[in-house]
Amino acid sequence: MIGAGLAVAALAGGLAWFGRGGGSACVTGIVWQPDRATIDPHGDWQKLGADTLLIQWSVIDGEALLPVPGVPWFQPQPNWTRIAAEPWAKTVVLGLAGDFSEAASRRDVAQLAALSAEVAAKIAAQPVPLYVKGYYFPAEVDPTWVEAPKLAALLAPLPRPLWISVYDGRNIGPVALADWLESWLPKDIGVFFQDGVGVYARTPKVAAHYADVLSARLGAARFALIVEAFRPKVGGGFRAATPQELKPQIAAYGDYPRFLFDGPHYVSSELVAALDCRR
Repeated sequence: MIGAGLAVAALAGGLAWFGRGGGSACVTGIVWQPDRATIDPHGDWQKLGADTLLIQWSVIDGEALLPVPGVPWFQPQPNWTRIAAEPWAKTVVLGLAGDFSEAASRRDVAQLAALSAEVAAKIAAQPVPLYVKGYYFPAEVDPTWVEAPKLAALLAPLPRPLWISVYDGRNIGPVALADWLESWLPKDIGVFFQDGVGVYARTPKVAAHYADVLSARLGAARFALIVEAFRPKVGGGFRAATPQELKPQIAAYGDYPRFLFDGPHYVSSELVAALDCRR
């Protein structure tokens, strides 16, 4: 259950609970960005080594995916009992209040942070069958967001362990990105770094260099990678990465904690089999 599980995890090790990969595991976990198309997620992601589920949000555009008194339900509702029993969801990083639109989430970040504190408290008081070991605030951060440093104060009331996601939209490089983060990000907040490979912002080799720098500067316990398992599609939108694209991408990151974005949309059972992690 959320309440008991979170208390144990927070006291046991703070942010340092992902561990580093190794052996035959391709990934640490998967990301799930809930929407109506993926409200009933199924997959074989445990065959890649995934045992942690990062749920991007529990309230989206003012509608709740989990019981939050006073907040309207998102419809249809996920089957949380089944999801909690899946081998790829043994532990959960629970996203809080977000918005599908990045522009809207940045504009309304103060309100989303306040709602997130309320959401976390109300969900923790409910008998929800998820083993939550951390929280995620779903406002994606990059150096083009000039007001991002205000997050330091806005996120102070949120429960820990707490994570945000970061990308380098300006390609300022890993050292400059680390400098920027260190100038304002509280040391008790972890970073999921979006590798940028899925949008052709950089190669896996360059993304791995970012990982080396950010992990060294922030501390290994505060760092994990978002492995973008998609590619731009001709005519617009995105498609799933092919095995030939995704295999070297995952391999480039060694044993850093690695989360596929996102499992339900892009990582089919056929793709899992083709990656051949031999779990």
